[in-house]
Amino acid sequence: MPLSTPASRESIHTRQIECQGYRRDDGLWDIEANLTDVKSYPVERNWRGTVAPGDPIHDLWVRLTLDNDLLITAIETASDVTPYAECPNVTKNFQALVGVRIAPGWKRQIKSRVGGVKGCTHIVELMSVLATVAFQTIFSLKEKELMAGDKRPPMLDSCLAWDSSGPVVKAQYPAWYTADEDAANS
Repeated sequence: MPLSTPASRESIHTRQIECQGYRRDDGLWDIEANLTDVKSYPVERNWRGTVAPGDPIHDLWVRLTLDNDLLITAIETASDVTPYAECPNVTKNFQALVGVRIAPGWKRQIKSRVGGVKGCTHIVELMSVLATVAFQTIFSLKEKELMAGDKRPPMLDSCLAWDSSGPVVKAQYPAWYTADEDAANS
């Protein structure tokens, strides 16, 4: 069901984020994102001059290379279009994420390593999206392995559908289903 019909309005800002997950021939995974921001009106910038309506204010890229356990083995960022001359200078700082695993505490790791003046707000924001795309890419192909294994699936208790006491987990991961335990402990 789509959103309801909105009130009369004028478009001012559009952010587009496109992400893709790739399985590499060497057994690793590339997760890529591109973020663009455009305005519907001209924007004045000292070093860029006038940015015309529809031209990007931001055009930013990130590629995470991960292993099967979501460990970052390489990262590349590119700032093709930015509002300020200084913005592209942060790309090297994102190397601080090599060796970090996408796991609980991911956002805290990002903030401590590339948050604030060490990073770019927009690229940092993409990291949460990239983590979700990584799960969707890697674990969708490894689901049979997860179902047969004794390792707790990482998505359990991450949302309503993956509630370990809910019907999805009961059907797909009965070994990890906890409602029967909850009832016994009541």
